Amino acid sequence: MAELIHKILIVEDDMIISLVVENMIKKLGHELVGKAASGEDAIKLAKEHKPNIILMDIRLKGDMDGIEAINQIKQHIDTNVIYLTGNSDKANYDRAKATECIDLISKPFTIGELTRSLDLVPE
Repeated sequence: MAELIHKILIVEDDMIISLVVENMIKKLGHELVGKAASGEDAIKLAKEHKPNIILMDIRLKGDMDGIEAINQIKQHIDTNVIYLTGNSDKANYDRAKATECIDLISKPFTIGELTRSLDLVPE
């Protein structure tokens, strides 16, 4: 079976983490379609590039958090979401689950954990 190549959008406001995640995605052979640091940018890039996976940080700079951004994105495109979070409190976890996300990964995470989450994405 051929490896499925995903079109991935990274939404992360910490530039170092964003770069680390970008390197992981490229090492795994997936296509990076864009990077955003805010919910507003994420919505714009998602509509433009139609990624099949969005790696979304929950806490973002600006007025909108990642969960809110995903709710808006899903009104425009059908996509899969894997949340990257530094704080997995119950309230955010429940809000994230309500968006029908594929997975929620706690930072810091390994390339193995990212691979496991990407493997959960339906073809």
